[in-house]
Amino acid sequence: MTITASAAPMPAASATLATLAADLATGRVSSRALLEACLERIDDSAGEGERTFLQVDRDAARAQADAVDALRASGAAMPATAGIAISIKDLFDIAGQVTRAGSTVLSERAPAAVDALSVARLRRAGFVLLGRTNMTEFAFSGLGLNPHYGTPRNPWQRSVGHVPGGSSSGAAVSVADGMAHAALGTDTGGSCRIPAAFTGLVGYKPTAHRVPLQGAVPLSPSLDSIGPIARSVACCALLDALLAAEAPPDLRDCALSGRHFAVPRTLVLEDMDRHVAAAFATALSRISAAGARIDEIDVPEFVELAAIHARGTLSNVESFAWHRELLATHAAEYDPRVRARIEIGATLTAADYALLLAARSRFIASVGQRIVAFDALLMPTVPVIPPRIADLQADDAYFRINALVLRNPSVVNFLDGCAISIPMHEIGRPPAGLTLACSGDLDRQLFSCAAAAERIVAGR
Repeated sequence: MTITASAAPMPAASATLATLAADLATGRVSSRALLEACLERIDDSAGEGERTFLQVDRDAARAQADAVDALRASGAAMPATAGIAISIKDLFDIAGQVTRAGSTVLSERAPAAVDALSVARLRRAGFVLLGRTNMTEFAFSGLGLNPHYGTPRNPWQRSVGHVPGGSSSGAAVSVADGMAHAALGTDTGGSCRIPAAFTGLVGYKPTAHRVPLQGAVPLSPSLDSIGPIARSVACCALLDALLAAEAPPDLRDCALSGRHFAVPRTLVLEDMDRHVAAAFATALSRISAAGARIDEIDVPEFVELAAIHARGTLSNVESFAWHRELLATHAAEYDPRVRARIEIGATLTAADYALLLAARSRFIASVGQRIVAFDALLMPTVPVIPPRIADLQADDAYFRINALVLRNPSVVNFLDGCAISIPMHEIGRPPAGLTLACSGDLDRQLFSCAAAAERIVAGR
């Protein structure tokens, strides 16, 4: 029997990819029904759809969903994820569309000839591509504000108006509000993990080289990573495997007993607000009670980052190299706060850039040796809960809070490591994320640790 969009029982907006795949496979729901529920939430005049999506591909998505349903009805073999709606950050090429990167500067570009490789891999897995999500212009902020297209408000205390986190702001809100069941984002200094932490979701930053950057507008090629935002560790692990063209890790029977974690005392615990501090203390207590050993350690290399970046960062210099010609003709069209950060790169010399790369190599080697004996690092993803949009009107407040929000997650990008943020707040409390992080190429180990921790850190 064919299940129509109107007749299908709908899963909750909190459903995981595994649950959705099972419902599709058994006929409890159709792909078209899943899609229409997402579109209904996008179109809700009381919701954030207009600020969350820069483009909604209704006709193409419906055609794709209907094709999946027809193939399933015929008994054709299908990927498990075929028919599940996913949103795409406006940083990625989609064939036939203009990639604007959350800006107006690129509006006159030619449409992309082919999908970005990440998008192509999701399409091959049968995901229904819903549309392009809003973001910080050119991905250069951790707060998620966008003066060109508006800022999607955080689901928490929405009437107050808190930031969603960035730069993958629309990506996170699309999943949190049930407008999509997963999202493709990028992470150069926390752009998947920060919005996930701020919206009660899971965000993943892989070891960068595992997922090719082809077809994504760069911010800093040395630091850029492509990762998912979704509702569970298992969802992110599945998406990451598809993006990396690898087999997904086996996360069954993961346990915390016998694990050995490190909590860096240096830098990442500073300036925590009372909500994050309380949630972090509770999370550590629960992890310890589950049989894991937790040691606090000093990581003096973290303090050295301020001196390493005193003149500028890799993001400053590499973004300026990409934007130099655009700035010469379109500077006035940029968000001034984004432009100011890019233009710092103009002050750095080739020698400065070489010194940054050399310092990073030393940092990776030194920190790697310091943490090699541990299964993962534990730290707050962000030391504060989502600030109010109204409190960021002044530039000094904006840049100060943006630096604080980026501080912890950007450590992992400089380390060339992998990291995941999972919710650690109690239901009804302000959102806060717990980061688990490892050195590079330990992604499977990290997913195993995170899957075990996810089950107990927030007492859910």
